[in-house]
Amino acid sequence: MTVRIITDSTAYIDEPTLQRLGITVVPLSVSFPDESFKENCISNEQFYLKMDASPTIPTSSQPAQGELYAAFAEAVSQGCEVLAVFISSKLSGTYTTALSAKKMVLQKYPQARIEIIDSLITTMSMGVPVIETARRAAEGRPLDELVDFASTMLKNSNIYFMPRTLEYLRKGGRIGRAAAFVGSLLNMRPILYFEEGWITLFEKVRGNRASIERLLGLVDKAAKERGLRHVVVHHVSAEKSGQELAQQIKEKHGIEAPVLSIGPVIGLHVGPGTIGIVIITKE
Repeated sequence: MTVRIITDSTAYIDEPTLQRLGITVVPLSVSFPDESFKENCISNEQFYLKMDASPTIPTSSQPAQGELYAAFAEAVSQGCEVLAVFISSKLSGTYTTALSAKKMVLQKYPQARIEIIDSLITTMSMGVPVIETARRAAEGRPLDELVDFASTMLKNSNIYFMPRTLEYLRKGGRIGRAAAFVGSLLNMRPILYFEEGWITLFEKVRGNRASIERLLGLVDKAAKERGLRHVVVHHVSAEKSGQELAQQIKEKHGIEAPVLSIGPVIGLHVGPGTIGIVIITKE
């Protein structure tokens, strides 16, 4: 039976890939005082220009239960099984709401098979596993095998990122107030990562050059200890820095690391100037 892959907009998968692999995206939303947008209905460039001009930091919100229900029901009504992978439940209520939507779909289609994975992560550290899983789904692999594959790849995936300031994370409630204060006081750049679904301080590094070297060191360490499967460079309004980082990765490891802007929902929490590296290992 065909397996439909469903994810949310914070996977930041480009439209051609979505179309080619038949991946369904349920978008999160962003809201300014005067208007709101589905995340995938405003370009990153437009969003960050608007955020720069806004007197307040915009907010984000999860998909409505009805939107998740509609995505599941459409796939099931077409005779598909469903594998859905969503943003970390520690950052968003999307996963929990999806579980409720699943129950509603099963009331109407009791024979349906819907598997939902809490990725415990986001951005392309979720997006790449979704893409790789969708490729295997297109080959006709069974649902149970796809669940195992996606779960394993997600466990081997993380993103290490450096906001210019922790103020956006603090205001969004994603990191403690004390961490924001200490980081700014010591003029150090924090390197953050995901631990059990939470955004957590990995370490603090003094100076921008040293912090970039530390990110590169994490790639080196992963390559030596676990083998590199994928590397992606993410940024928020820092494309030049992202390109320079990707070039250094290519020169040292021979890996083409795509350089991708982080979209509105995650970008509004980490803020402009953020740079990061998605590292997905072979084991």
